[in-house]
Amino acid sequence: MPDPVRVPAADLPPGAVRRAGDWAVGNADGRLFAVSRRCRHQLADLSAGSIDADGCLVCPWHQSRYDVDTGDMVSGPRGLLGYHGPAPVYAQLVRVLGRVVPLRVRRALRRGEEVVVLD
Repeated sequence: MPDPVRVPAADLPPGAVRRAGDWAVGNADGRLFAVSRRCRHQLADLSAGSIDADGCLVCPWHQSRYDVDTGDMVSGPRGLLGYHGPAPVYAQLVRVLGRVVPLRVRRALRRGEEVVVLD
């Protein structure tokens, strides 16, 4: 069995998201989470994303929002490629894809000075 993926706990204050191997590991107001790193829209690296006021992980490219407990996309993208604006029909199609293929979710636990992603 491979060693668990780890990130220093000091790198995860509330509101932070960091890369840890294949995972975007974050701290949603004290609640640690780990989800797969690639957005279902255009494969942006979600470890460069942010956490919104609802505790959702927000994609850095087109602001798709993900529930970090289930991996479901809760709102679709606000744009396509370099365009950042309304695209309601397209966003709805991508949101359906996000439901069919949600992000993978793992438990993230603090162990001493580290946060560990568990299988």
